[in-house]
Amino acid sequence: MTTSSLMAVSPIDGRYFKKTEALRPIFSEYGLIHFRVLVEVRWLQMLAEHAHLPELPPFSSHAQKVLNDIVTSFSEQDAVRIKHIESGINHDVKAVEYFLKEKVEGNTELAGVMEFIHFGCTSEDINNLAYALMLHTARTQCLLPALDELTALMRDLAHEYAALPMLAHTHGQPATPTTVGKEIANVLARLHRQMQQLSKAHILGKINGAIGNFNAHAVTAPEVDWQLLSKNFVCQLGLEWNAYTTQIEPHDSMAELFMILMRTNTILIDLNRDMWGYISKQYFQQKSYSNEVGSSTMPHKINPIDFENAEGNLGIANALLGHFAEKLPISRWQRDLSDSTVLRNIGVALAHCIIGYQATEKGLSRVTPNLAVIAADLDHHWEVLAEPVQMMMRRYGIEQPYEKLKSFTRGKHIDKSVLHAFIRELDLPEDIKKQLLSLTPADYLGYASDLAKRI
Repeated sequence: MTTSSLMAVSPIDGRYFKKTEALRPIFSEYGLIHFRVLVEVRWLQMLAEHAHLPELPPFSSHAQKVLNDIVTSFSEQDAVRIKHIESGINHDVKAVEYFLKEKVEGNTELAGVMEFIHFGCTSEDINNLAYALMLHTARTQCLLPALDELTALMRDLAHEYAALPMLAHTHGQPATPTTVGKEIANVLARLHRQMQQLSKAHILGKINGAIGNFNAHAVTAPEVDWQLLSKNFVCQLGLEWNAYTTQIEPHDSMAELFMILMRTNTILIDLNRDMWGYISKQYFQQKSYSNEVGSSTMPHKINPIDFENAEGNLGIANALLGHFAEKLPISRWQRDLSDSTVLRNIGVALAHCIIGYQATEKGLSRVTPNLAVIAADLDHHWEVLAEPVQMMMRRYGIEQPYEKLKSFTRGKHIDKSVLHAFIRELDLPEDIKKQLLSLTPADYLGYASDLAKRI
């Protein structure tokens, strides 16, 4: 950890600096500025190539290279220069325009058309596309890969422990047995559904001027099909075009994406709490490391800190994402700036997501089922077989089967011998009795193993 990270106000840039490194070039101030530069340059190139403005002919290959290099070679020093310009004019997007004009001054071809930089654009045309690209990039490069790693581990665990029987607990009480693998598969199936939605979620963008109607465009160059040009530009960036906006793109698609992430995180909070509970019941053991300290005063402890860390970070992420989803689609009349600060914190929320995903994966990677405890707990609860016994009684016409089993089992300790004595007294076919007498809590599993292996 560096001195600067020790002095960070946020743990994202301090304690968790390494864990969130991949997000830094995307959601930092540098990242936002870089995406703004990209949008401005690509818009200028699109105008020259497709707008059919005689004052802006297509660029030569050399001019194209100059423009492309501004984007691909963009540096921290470039970002510092833009911030310096901003400090003098007090406008962050206009500073990007002035920076680009500086960059092309030395090229005669580009210098002659530099006033087409930011042509027909309002600041929000640039900003909405920059933020949309930031989200698109983070989804592709950070969020989905982190979830892929986590779910790959979960799939391996579901398969490995597909047939390992475990007592289930409904309402915190012993219930019909399941398998360790099936319980992991349940969570994995839920995550797969959210990940599919996350990967397919539309991210919208617009570039249509000061109020969303192409007013200046229609007056300045009515011969250009500005709506088609706008649509093609947004789609070429890898986004979906929104034709109906005010000055701002209304952020509905962002809210939808954030809600998917909230559901994903909620599923993982559920998993982390369950794992915490299973460790407490000693169903799972945590791998111990000789140099690791569990408690500052109780040397025997190995605390489930990874699951606790994940729960905390995913909770913070959801609190932020929930605010984003509620706030961002609301703007007074055609534009207010209350979304600006909120948008700048998207990276904070996604960083807490990533930390939570990594912590969950780490926690799962260091636990193993405690076979002795799990088996002993199953063998201690033969009353769970009251369910199949009463089902057989129903099938073969014995009156009030549920009520009889309820009276027989509730509030009592039922072991193998007591249950078997009850079964032998039932008016059931002998082969059915034999079938029930051969059943144990450990093999009363239904299709759990098959379902876990199939995930």
